[in-house]
Amino acid sequence: MALSIETFKNQHGDPLFKALGHPLAADRAGTLIDRLAGAKRLALYDPFGCAAAFAALYDFSVVRPTALFVQDVGDIGRKAMGCRAQPVTDLKASRADVVFVAAFDARRPIEHIRSFLPPGAEVVSFDELRLPDDMIGHRGAYLDARNFSTNFAFFRDQGGRHTRLVSVNYWAGYGGRDVSLYLRLLAADGGTLAQWREPLPNAAATIVIDSRVVRQRFGLGDFTGQLFIHVVGAAGHDAVKYALDVFSDDGTELSATHDANAWPADFYAGLPAPRAGERVVLWIQNSHPCPIPAGAVGLNLMGSQAAVSLDSAIKPFGSHALDVSTLLPQARWPEQIEIRAGRHFVRPRYEVIESSGRAHIAHVNVERTDLKPDPRIPELSNLLGKGYLLPAPVLPRDRWRTVLLPTPMATTQVDLPLALRLHGPDGQLVFTRFLGRLPRDGRTAFAIDEMLDGDTLPDYGHLELVYDFAEGGGADGWMHALFRYQDKSSGHVSETSFGAHVFNTALTYRGEPQSYAGRPPGLSTRLFLRIAPPPIETVCHLIYAASTPWLPRSSTDIILYDGDGVEVAKQRVEIACNGSLFFRHSDLFDAKTRKSAEGGYVVVRDTTCRLFGYHGTVHGGAFSLDHMFGY
Repeated sequence: MALSIETFKNQHGDPLFKALGHPLAADRAGTLIDRLAGAKRLALYDPFGCAAAFAALYDFSVVRPTALFVQDVGDIGRKAMGCRAQPVTDLKASRADVVFVAAFDARRPIEHIRSFLPPGAEVVSFDELRLPDDMIGHRGAYLDARNFSTNFAFFRDQGGRHTRLVSVNYWAGYGGRDVSLYLRLLAADGGTLAQWREPLPNAAATIVIDSRVVRQRFGLGDFTGQLFIHVVGAAGHDAVKYALDVFSDDGTELSATHDANAWPADFYAGLPAPRAGERVVLWIQNSHPCPIPAGAVGLNLMGSQAAVSLDSAIKPFGSHALDVSTLLPQARWPEQIEIRAGRHFVRPRYEVIESSGRAHIAHVNVERTDLKPDPRIPELSNLLGKGYLLPAPVLPRDRWRTVLLPTPMATTQVDLPLALRLHGPDGQLVFTRFLGRLPRDGRTAFAIDEMLDGDTLPDYGHLELVYDFAEGGGADGWMHALFRYQDKSSGHVSETSFGAHVFNTALTYRGEPQSYAGRPPGLSTRLFLRIAPPPIETVCHLIYAASTPWLPRSSTDIILYDGDGVEVAKQRVEIACNGSLFFRHSDLFDAKTRKSAEGGYVVVRDTTCRLFGYHGTVHGGAFSLDHMFGY
């Protein structure tokens, strides 16, 4: 029961569904559908194959086209909307009183068929759903992806639990001028609690949206829902990236997660099953103006086809807290759960709630349906060395435990042939361990402390997952894992998950080493580190991973900015190749400097190598950790 929309084409997002399903477009769609339903004879002209997406996102049942017309002769004869497609040159014979052109920027397509229109016919199009002109920064093409730089964020202010979204106007660095935010806060039932515009300075200034401030500004009560974010005037690229802190007044919850990945997918994976005494709640948050039907979303244990469906519907833009034990009561950590999402929602969060009341929140990842094992990957070690690798922190061992859970993240992955490499902060390889040719339904978590022999690893370091084909197996490059960290004293847990990349090699393969801007290889670093408000401490773990030998040491600048995007201070650090650096914000900048930059952020900048970073916060026995974003 997947939603019949295209969200991703040719490695790029398809903005059509965003344009049709935008909350402002949804506000107008009812009026358009009423006009179409009122036609005596309705002809549908679908020149670009966009009508199906509109019918998928809205209740089109009251609209009954009497004829369907197409432009491409290859489409003649296909059946859709209860009609068989005819050439648009036959449109006049339809005697339609309304012609619906399923296209934005419809002036030219309409002009092309002007001579074929039935006499007196009214012509309407998707342009009835257009956003206001002051929200269209790129006028040349309405469906320019930058016109729909949108995303969703889990957003809550309820029962002493809050959320704080932080980003930066990085579009200004790409030449964006007069950038602003259109924001809509959506309730659990999908209704609108508030909507507003936020102008941004023409500089790389901090963006902060705090649920407590929003609540006070609009006089709201408790809410748990989602925040729709539209960056108006985006330049450079259309990705909306942010860090999201989730925290509670009583200190039982402190979590960090990041942007939701704005392209709804068929499957997500990496959802951990609960341990004894835990509840795992999956937050299903509808990304569209149509309901999610009962039975359209399901869960199954990884490696099993026995899916159990959610038997209730979810309202347009609505939110539903699904306790996974209601569908899979037998699931127990370290089992993993696969989510059958049907393109109904963007990458969701999940919340792990312990019997003590402590909780942490994290996200799952997109499970790819378009990959298959690549036989070239095992043959590339002579050129790409370690090739694809997945780096993650081993946090200071006197305080934190580190646990690794490999997670299948493509529907065609039947096994994961993996090895684990542990490095000290100085780049020295401590040990390598073959983990096995892990099956798709694998149930093995690896506790790093238990794998170490005494104190062979310094206080902290990092681990790398790499492919190891000693016993065969396939690889597609989409290697993922979940990393769980636990405070040894308080018991507080934080977890994050991510996928592999090729790091720091001049050769390229399938778009790797990935570049945020321009063509690969990506051999430089610009990472965003949000600074938590005092008394919460900000921590960072930078990893200098390298698939092949690269420069012996990095030349990394840690640059502190104030809230207006003005540089306040800079510290140069060097990280050994294959090494890492764990630091607190206060280790690098004194109290006076930090005070002068309050409300600001840090950029990790290096033009000599690509670093991978994790950001976190520490407050008493609670802490958070997630990977940083670059731009």
